[in-house]
Amino acid sequence: MKTKIILIHPPLVKLSEPPAGIAKLAGCLKDNGVSYRIIDANMEGIHFLLGQTALENEWPDRWSKRACKNLKANIAALQNIETYKNKSRYSRAAQDVNRVLYLAGKPYGAHLTLSDFSNNMLAPARSADLLQAARMPDNNPFYPYFSARLMAVMKEEPEFVGFSVNYLSQALCAFAMIGFIKNINPGIKIVLGGSLVTSWAALGAGIEKFSGVVDEMIAGAGEEKLLQLLGVEDGHKNSLPDYDDFPAQFYLSPGFVLPYSASRGCYWRGCAFCPERAEENPYLPLSATQVNQELPLLVKKHQPALVHLLDNALSPALLKNLSQKPPSAPWYGFARVSKELADADFCMSLKQSGCVILKLGIESGDQEVLNKLNKGINLGDASATLHALKKAGIAAYVYLLFGTPQETEVSARKTLDFTVAHSDCINFLNLAIFNLPVANDTAQNLQTENFYKGDLSLYSSFHHPAGWDRQNARNFLEKTFKKHPAVAPIVRRMPEFFTSNHAPFFTMPC
Repeated sequence: MKTKIILIHPPLVKLSEPPAGIAKLAGCLKDNGVSYRIIDANMEGIHFLLGQTALENEWPDRWSKRACKNLKANIAALQNIETYKNKSRYSRAAQDVNRVLYLAGKPYGAHLTLSDFSNNMLAPARSADLLQAARMPDNNPFYPYFSARLMAVMKEEPEFVGFSVNYLSQALCAFAMIGFIKNINPGIKIVLGGSLVTSWAALGAGIEKFSGVVDEMIAGAGEEKLLQLLGVEDGHKNSLPDYDDFPAQFYLSPGFVLPYSASRGCYWRGCAFCPERAEENPYLPLSATQVNQELPLLVKKHQPALVHLLDNALSPALLKNLSQKPPSAPWYGFARVSKELADADFCMSLKQSGCVILKLGIESGDQEVLNKLNKGINLGDASATLHALKKAGIAAYVYLLFGTPQETEVSARKTLDFTVAHSDCINFLNLAIFNLPVANDTAQNLQTENFYKGDLSLYSSFHHPAGWDRQNARNFLEKTFKKHPAVAPIVRRMPEFFTSNHAPFFTMPC
């Protein structure tokens, strides 16, 4: 039977776990009897470039020579839980593997890391540059990999090829691969989907932006539209994710990480500047019954070292369900500060269910700023939550956001004070400078300008009403916040490149 569609996960994103979106589509296609092939080009492409670069005999410096010589050992180290007992050993392995990938991009004017892809000449936020990437696919550093790979699978004569593009770091590679396919066979229909495509669609960017290159764009959940394109009527859309085509041994984590979504959208959807609200994405949770059926099945089948719950925010109802029906594997995810998490007994029940780390978007240590951002967070509850998690033995991965229109330097210093006061309860810190989403109804009173030079930019620059602009916020963050004696040790704990994807492994017993 001929392959009806090929689904591709393009480079470049963190190679710590398989892509959940394509796995969900794979389950849907399998349940509906559609012939398909999955290509994790991110995984295959990164390993290809690493292997080819390590074989070269000329290195620009001693670091590069060492990194190439020890590539296999360093990859093995990132896949060994023992490495995570020693942060220095982990850091050296990650930085050396990253060095080899960096070398692979240099001849193409590309900057490759284990978490990002950028190009000196082309910008992923410009549709003209994406089309240029499609016209000249051989200018992409992954071309030696995907030219041979795609040439081979095109012999299966698929009718459709779908690309799941979730991050800007994937866009240029996706369009280079699309251009190569169109050169081979202009008649193949290219389908573009993923969360980045959904955001582009929310800005009003449609198929006309990529005329002659992309044939269909799917915004939001892709199952229903994809089945329609494939001619499947009244098909089964709510399928179990299928990870059979994602070999665990090729991901850079100590064991298979199982991604799972118990909902789409966000149950809160109230935060100012929230993309979910701006894009009007509905909140669609799975029932507790379905979660209790699916998650144990996936865990039993794949025996994961870790379950990554992908929900934008784990609802109190889902957390309660997990505490009562444990998934039988260690797990982590993102949660909102709540009355439930402020309860020590509840946190202990989460720990007993396998929770090893919770990511918390506290954002600011100034209650006035939180109120203006409509975060729905009380700093008293945030404090109680951090203490309750520590008492239960659950690590806290805290997100803080600087430079919002509501923040001033005084507010930022209050955030520093809050962090210092709770430094014994915070295991990891994600520190970010605020980006103003283009599609946002709460930014009407701000003077804005383009953040990226491009018609697909998701963000705008703005003139801060209090003069607390990005540079001032960044200077405070780098010169004051990160250098505080109580904060600096937390900052140094952050896993290089993989950040929250590897953070749980530093907290788990070996």
